[in-house]
Amino acid sequence: MDFVAYYRVSTKRQGRSGLGLDAQRASINAFTKDHGRVIAEFTDITSGRKDERTELNKAIKLARSTGARLLIAKLDRFSRRVSFIARMMESDVRLAIAEMPNATEFQLHIFAALAQEERRLISERTKRALMQAKAKGILLGSNGRALAARNKAEALEFAQSLSRHLPDGWRNMSYSALAKLLNAQGVKTRGGGKFYAQTVKNYMTALHQP
Repeated sequence: MDFVAYYRVSTKRQGRSGLGLDAQRASINAFTKDHGRVIAEFTDITSGRKDERTELNKAIKLARSTGARLLIAKLDRFSRRVSFIARMMESDVRLAIAEMPNATEFQLHIFAALAQEERRLISERTKRALMQAKAKGILLGSNGRALAARNKAEALEFAQSLSRHLPDGWRNMSYSALAKLLNAQGVKTRGGGKFYAQTVKNYMTALHQP
């Protein structure tokens, strides 16, 4: 079966460094080993809130003309909007998700709703963090606020991506054991370095911040 691969990263920094993008490619490569081949790849650098994307439109057009399926790694990499995903599933272009190859349309709607709720929670956590910074007397200009929000969102997204590299029951493992396991798999930190116990702790803290 032929597939047109579509990737999305949120920022130019992610696009240049491979943060997020490498993980998506790895997921799609693993999927196509057993299910077919990728005939073309398209990547957008844009927020998941935006539905209008140049590269996505190209990918859809090619998938429609060739009869290939549009392949994405994760549903939230495609969009965090339920309405957008629903319109896509109702179109004449078939959608395949590498991490959920057997998901039904009903399940996809549920996961889309969860992704949209996660986006709302990220926004709320970011606003709360900025309010706490302001209460402590930290002055943030418009650029500073945007940078803080972006960094927080990227840190959370990266922390969420680590779970795919961890075994069942990893929550009962020590930070040192988790760091050793991630390093053994060749997984890198956001900065491209090795994991240490404190590094893992920081990511897990970001993942569970209120």
